[in-house]
Amino acid sequence: MITLLTQFGAEESSGIGALGLDGKALLVQLATFILAFFVLRKFAFKPILSVLTERRELIESGVNLGEQMKKEKAELEANVDKTLAKARTEADAIIGAAQETSRDTIREAEDKARDKAAGILTDAEERIKTDTARARKKLEGELVGLISDATEAIIGEKVDAKKDAQLIDRALQGQKA
Repeated sequence: MITLLTQFGAEESSGIGALGLDGKALLVQLATFILAFFVLRKFAFKPILSVLTERRELIESGVNLGEQMKKEKAELEANVDKTLAKARTEADAIIGAAQETSRDTIREAEDKARDKAAGILTDAEERIKTDTARARKKLEGELVGLISDATEAIIGEKVDAKKDAQLIDRALQGQKA
């Protein structure tokens, strides 16, 4: 093959020589190119391709991670919204129950206050009746003493207790009627 190429390079009037190319130089350049290609392929292209592949994988994993984080963020926001809604509902229920309890407590306190006031009024009425009865008895006793003294002054003699009591009773009944 080398001889064939050198023949074409030797004849300048035909073949490759007609184009102005030297066959030996072409072969040397071709061999240098192939050697350079294999050396670059082994020592440069493979490491460069592996670095590029690693970068592409890293970028893809970052993009996938970003998308996954967006999904998780959306799920988290949905969970937060659900939790907040549930908390609001529970808070409203607690507030409603507290208001109802406070209304019941107020009603009970008002009922107790009414009952206590009624009891106080009843006690006061009983005391008034007792005090009135005591005052009447005392007044009757004093009145009996005054009537006895007045009878004694009018008649001029002391009347016995029995006759005195009869006179007093008649006098009192006359006042009541």
